Amino acid sequence: MDRREFLKKSAALGFGAGLLILPKGLRGAITLAAQENRYPDLVALKGGTPRTMFERGMREIGGMGRFVRSGQTVVIKPNMSFDLAPEYAANTSPELVAAVVAQCKDAGARRVIILDHSLSHWERASKNSGILEAAKNAGAVYAQAEREGYYQKVTVRGGRRLKETAIHEALLEADVFINVPVLKHHGGAGVSGSIKNLMGCIWDRRTYHSNGLQTCIADFLYAKKPNLNIVDAYRVLTRNGPGGGNLADVTQIGSMIISPDIVAADSAAFALVGRKQGEVEYVRLASEAGFGQMDLSKLNISRLNV
Repeated sequence: MDRREFLKKSAALGFGAGLLILPKGLRGAITLAAQENRYPDLVALKGGTPRTMFERGMREIGGMGRFVRSGQTVVIKPNMSFDLAPEYAANTSPELVAAVVAQCKDAGARRVIILDHSLSHWERASKNSGILEAAKNAGAVYAQAEREGYYQKVTVRGGRRLKETAIHEALLEADVFINVPVLKHHGGAGVSGSIKNLMGCIWDRRTYHSNGLQTCIADFLYAKKPNLNIVDAYRVLTRNGPGGGNLADVTQIGSMIISPDIVAADSAAFALVGRKQGEVEYVRLASEAGFGQMDLSKLNISRLNV
């Protein structure tokens, strides 16, 4: 078969000059997949401030524009459950929250909402954590979360123990969900990070504790999974969590983990405090359910000193 005949037959099969000609939509999907493969699965940072680590990590993982588009509504979920100042490490760094808000706005977000159902009185917790002022100054609004009327009951399809739960309406209506937990000890769950932080999106936490805490924590991902996880491990509460309140229990690790994969984010973050792969039950359950990769050896990880 000569070249002319080969090209003729190739064209009839959808090939041109030996290259596959794909429908426009499929070409776009393959191009997007190729772009995504350029980025690491996870970025682990050390040595800077919460802001500088976040800014460097986002450049490495493709920028906020990879996750937020112009005109979208973004919900950012920090941990601001406790009426304590930032140095006690019970809440997410306000400096980090402000930086996340600013990048969302720069990416074109129409509205950025800060959401957390605080364990302490919401007004005191949001104020004394420093998060409310920092987020507002960066351009975000705060979602009222202290009344049941702000939550909508949803069916958790696939949940093993958690069959239904009431999720805050702002999260259900958001285009993008960014999870910004603080890494810390937790008396009930062992350690708290990205997956555990999602308990602050629901109304009734008691159902988790009475229905198998570890499984319910993992099951929430059937209802809603973040687009991006940014784990604040700058100051870490290593004992007496989740509330703490004693500076003697706080260690400055000076690290951060960034990943779209919530299971990988927790696996990497928990390794910082000596937890072995699979040791934290809800992370293992989330991995087994297919919500992410627990085995860090299978990931493309970028490790950076800032």
